[in-house]
Amino acid sequence: MAAHVAALYRYPVKSFTPEPRSALRVTERGRIEGDRLFGLLLGDAPPPDLTVTDGEWWPKAAFVTLMTAPGLARLALHYDDATRRLQVALGDDVLVECDVDEAGGHAFASALEAYVRRLDEAPDLDRPGRTPLRFVGDADDGHLQDRGAFVTLHGRGSLLALGEVLGDGALDERRFRSNIAVDGLGPWEELGWPGRRVRIGAVEFQVARPVGRCLATHASPSEGVRDRDILKTLTRDFGHEQPNFGVLLQPLGPGEIQTGAAVTLLD
Repeated sequence: MAAHVAALYRYPVKSFTPEPRSALRVTERGRIEGDRLFGLLLGDAPPPDLTVTDGEWWPKAAFVTLMTAPGLARLALHYDDATRRLQVALGDDVLVECDVDEAGGHAFASALEAYVRRLDEAPDLDRPGRTPLRFVGDADDGHLQDRGAFVTLHGRGSLLALGEVLGDGALDERRFRSNIAVDGLGPWEELGWPGRRVRIGAVEFQVARPVGRCLATHASPSEGVRDRDILKTLTRDFGHEQPNFGVLLQPLGPGEIQTGAAVTLLD
């Protein structure tokens, strides 16, 4: 079976739930439209770093994330591009629905701070300076990726191999928070791509390096609890020097990627 795009995801708010998409647009600035637009910043975060991207950027440890608050995965988040409104719900209970302006950002941060405080596992919000949480970002330009302006991709062959070792034949790929999931690759095949170019649909990318993973991958995307030791499994059972899963892609131009698009190595 030829390699092709099996699923596409964007993440409007850093560390919150993904939105499956039938297509993703790569912008002129080399980013996925609507991806990592916003984040929930801890009160004692350092000043933003302006050297990583062409906008304000912070390391992921400066945010409320799945690393420290796996219960974020229980929330369903939706972002409406046209109205620029966010909604976050826990089951049938809407925690907040707001615009992404200053007033809406305050409402979002307040509602999510109240939710995080109820979690069994969460960052220490009682530490002096830790709160109030701050809603940050830019609706016109997502630049809050962990590593700068990269697109992430994994192969489902790797997902299946990892799931078999974990005893989970239905291992949920959402825990890896990739933009692109690909069918038709052998296990770990994509980890051999760095330094090469790949075409996905009509968009070309330079493959930069593997994605080093963190404790966020241990959180169940549906239950919001740590249920799988992904990091140790990758290094112990597969012999990876680092717990890598998937690769980082640098877009070489704008365009649209659709599900079903062919994935072709060019060199």
